Amino acid sequence: MLYDELAEIIANLRDLGGDHAFVEAKRAETKLPKSVRETVSAFANTNGGVLILGLDEANGFEATGVRDPAKMEADLAATCSENLEPPLRPLIGTHRFEGADLVVAEIPELPQSTKPSFSRGIGMTQGSFVRVADGDRKLSPYEVQLMVANRGQPRDDEQPVSGTTIANLDNQLVETFLSRLRRHRGRAFADLDATAALRRAKVLIGDELSLAGLLALGEYPQEFFPQLMLTFVHYPTKSGPDPRNGTRFIDNVAAEGPIPIMVDEALLALRRNMKRRSTVRGSGRAEAYEYPEAALREAVVNALVHRDYSGPSLGTQVQVEMYPDRLVIRNAGGLFGSVREENLGVEGTSSARNATLLKILEDSPVPGSDRPICENHGSGIPTMLAAMRDAKLSPPRFADNISTFTATFPNHTLMGNDAVRWIGSLNEHGLSDSQCHGLAMLFHGETLNNQAYRNANDLDSRVATEELGDLVARGLLVPGGGRRYAQYTLAEDAAPHSSGSPAPVKHRADRREEILAALGDGESTRADLVAATGLHDRTVTRWLSTLLRQGLIEATERKFRSPNVRYRRTPQRTLDEPGG
Repeated sequence: MLYDELAEIIANLRDLGGDHAFVEAKRAETKLPKSVRETVSAFANTNGGVLILGLDEANGFEATGVRDPAKMEADLAATCSENLEPPLRPLIGTHRFEGADLVVAEIPELPQSTKPSFSRGIGMTQGSFVRVADGDRKLSPYEVQLMVANRGQPRDDEQPVSGTTIANLDNQLVETFLSRLRRHRGRAFADLDATAALRRAKVLIGDELSLAGLLALGEYPQEFFPQLMLTFVHYPTKSGPDPRNGTRFIDNVAAEGPIPIMVDEALLALRRNMKRRSTVRGSGRAEAYEYPEAALREAVVNALVHRDYSGPSLGTQVQVEMYPDRLVIRNAGGLFGSVREENLGVEGTSSARNATLLKILEDSPVPGSDRPICENHGSGIPTMLAAMRDAKLSPPRFADNISTFTATFPNHTLMGNDAVRWIGSLNEHGLSDSQCHGLAMLFHGETLNNQAYRNANDLDSRVATEELGDLVARGLLVPGGGRRYAQYTLAEDAAPHSSGSPAPVKHRADRREEILAALGDGESTRADLVAATGLHDRTVTRWLSTLLRQGLIEATERKFRSPNVRYRRTPQRTLDEPGG
């Protein structure tokens, strides 16, 4: 890790007043804290992270240091390799910071095939941890089981369901399914009778139905698994039931039957409870539902198809909850395989926990149409994001919690009148549409990082990084969490009032006077100016370029971005002169 990156991480810890999901600081002057094993396990089981030994969180992350850094490095390395399973080999080093020695370890995330990381002395069930917010949480036995199952391809959906026969299938669904199989996969199914075809498709395992076959084509799967259904609840307030008048819910639906029927009933309930909003298009107005149906269909199908169907989760429904400000869709089982929160939405990214169920549903049509329930092309999340973009709505937020996966759809128009008025009040010229969308997300209280920005604007990572960097350089955004884990917030003097109205313009956009005042009559490097002004490096770089172009300063070297370049004022020019 570079010194500048470490300094940025510590500055962010001090601003936050606490640890965060990717960084843990511990006071460790003389010995390795016992809780280090939990933290290292948590980082390895989540998204990786940075452990800093020698910072005192209780005293504002003061650099108290480590007395014997060489011994501390050796003790930490031994703990990671000897006390944890599988052994970990983090990058460990000592950095001199504010006169103290800090031991810093960068903990990589383990591959899916070797999780979970756990303490050998306690065992896998009791000694596995995961990172949640700024703390380490012990994994439940169910979460440990999920991690172990995810090392390979789960087969829970292929298990035969005791007591079932071919008579428990829905005849109409089976007829349509077999017709599509013979039409689209003739080489494998054209010459088989119905029973043989159902066995080859793994709808039947011997003479019993597989769980996948029952869920996709069964007449009433809930006869055998009462809780494998979908529940829909429309709540009257943002927090749920209304305590003022005792209203628990506006609508409450239990969608049962096979998956094609549950999808259909869920969408009917959503349509019935959604409001219609008018938008201006060209010379006229168009009406649309609060949430685009294409996005909701994909979210409901994903929840039913990709949920966990192992034994401990068979008592859990897929839950759809509608609130005045958001729609939440939740299912048992987190993300599986190579799919991660950071690559959700990347076209073609796909990993099927329930491969047999997904294969059957490829040839199971939506009721009343010839369109299959799902396509198994990794297009579900991209379809959701595209539908929300087309409707000018914020992208859904995804949360993977190992035991659950949640998709939350905010209920607001991204570029509504208030957001447009606020962005206009910033007096920034040359912002791209995607930059305006990113600002609008923060205006509405959404989380903004590189992934969320890409999802909202359909950009690749490089363009997103450049555009976010430009917003930082303009002084509109403040990055936190370090380069690797950067999340962005609005700069204090750019943020709207709590009422949502635009903040008074403070001429935040022009930083030339601050740069010139910091230069004074001497010479300074860019790093000197960053320290003197408190501005972000990107902001200082942007205004140095402007001042150079206007002839108000000059550089000692031609390599403008070199850290060794020094700058000084040009005595014959001032800001008030023409061209300044």
